[in-house]
Amino acid sequence: MSDASTALGVRLYPDLVEQGGLAPALIETAARHGLDLGRVTAPEQGRSRFTCAELQSGQGEVCVKLGSQARYFMIDLRVAGEVLARGDVMDLLQVATVAAAWQGGLTVTELTARFPFMEEIKHRPAPVAQVG
Repeated sequence: MSDASTALGVRLYPDLVEQGGLAPALIETAARHGLDLGRVTAPEQGRSRFTCAELQSGQGEVCVKLGSQARYFMIDLRVAGEVLARGDVMDLLQVATVAAAWQGGLTVTELTARFPFMEEIKHRPAPVAQVG
C-alpha cells in the first residue's frame, strides 16, 4: 500500500490516491476546467502532504483539508492567519471554483453569496479597556 493510499484512505478518496494527494488532484481538476488557482502547495512532511493543500493569492490564503470519516473537503479563506470564511463541500471541482474565485478577486461577501456552502465568519470586536 502506498503512502498516499494509507494517508487518504482508498475507500473515501480513490481519485486523490491516484493523483498522489489533494494538491496534485486540485491542480489537475483546475487545469481540466481552465481555472487559475495560482500556486498550490502542500506540506512537505507527514500525512498532511497528501491531505492538505494551500493556495496563496493577493487576497490571502485558501486552505483545504479532507474529512476523515466521510468524503468532503473543508475550505478556509484566511487573511493574515485569520479565517474570514469557511465551508464544506463534497466535490473537488467546487473547491477549485471557490479557490479560483478568491484568486480572481471576489470579496468574502461576494464569494459567500455565490457559493451557499461557504459561510462568512463574523468576528467580534476586541473589548475596549475601561479607563477609570
